[in-house]
Amino acid sequence: QVQLVESGGGLVQAGGSLGLSCAASGRPFSGFAMGWFRQTPRTEREFVAAISRSGGSTNYTDSVKGRFTISRDDAKNTVYLQMNSLKPEDTALYYCAARATLSGSRLTRISFAYDYWGRGTQVTVSS
Repeated sequence: QVQLVESGGGLVQAGGSLGLSCAASGRPFSGFAMGWFRQTPRTEREFVAAISRSGGSTNYTDSVKGRFTISRDDAKNTVYLQMNSLKPEDTALYYCAARATLSGSRLTRISFAYDYWGRGTQVTVSS
């Protein structure tokens, strides 16, 4: 089992920045590719970003490219999502997810491919 706890959400004005963190515990963190997803009451869970086990590969949904950066620190068992130039449409509940995978495996945007999920942290961007 892996436990994931997100933090760092909050209220920010459009154009501002927030940094999310996801702390993992349980099984060795280095064995997991990590992802961030988001969801609103009106939408299904949406892929935001993913990072490989090594941290050498990342993937982003088009709407956040150039604004969001995913990173990981295996020594701290933590994955991060730095969000800049935030827009009102970024408002959502942001979830961290972990996917047990072999080294070198391709990243996936499919939510059901992830094995463990946090409870989410709310991000609200005001216009």
